[in-house]
Amino acid sequence: MEKDKLNAKCKLLIIGGSAGSLEVLIAVLPKLEIPSFAIVLVLHRRSGEDGMLEDLIAIKTKIPVKELEDKVPMLPGNIYIAPADYHVLFEKNGLLSLDTSEKIHFSRPSIDVSFESAADVYGKEVTAILLSGANADGTNGIKAIQESGGITVIQKPESAEVPYMPEHALQEIKPDFILDSQELVSFINSFA
Repeated sequence: MEKDKLNAKCKLLIIGGSAGSLEVLIAVLPKLEIPSFAIVLVLHRRSGEDGMLEDLIAIKTKIPVKELEDKVPMLPGNIYIAPADYHVLFEKNGLLSLDTSEKIHFSRPSIDVSFESAADVYGKEVTAILLSGANADGTNGIKAIQESGGITVIQKPESAEVPYMPEHALQEIKPDFILDSQELVSFINSFA
């Protein structure tokens, strides 16, 4: 991994995960500095789930948590959380949009959909982290991030509560970093 790639301008940190990923975020988010980029969380969640996840994340971090609604501007220094039953898409004009197209890997929001959209819009200015989970969602998306020149990070499978998602992605790509939750804190803060 080239040192200057890590020092490249990051406009977006996108984090995807499923089963077991919330525990990682609860460990990482309280230790993060307010970043110079936006953070978007794409987590598998049940349809119709209310704002409990947003409330939980908001009390665990000093970074402002903004409600992600259709056509909101993505602003640096904020966390946006994909709502239940919507895919999150990125627009070239800096807006976030919501989509209700079919589920991918039985999931909406889909990590693949959001990662692929972020790769298309932000290219080398996006960093993607794929966490714990029980299906293959995220593999194609993190591959798209890598192909666009963005930075890719996969959670160490042995540190994941449910290692299938990171293991599946590691079969397809060689990411820039493979990190556990403690290493994620240092990694994110190093370019925040």
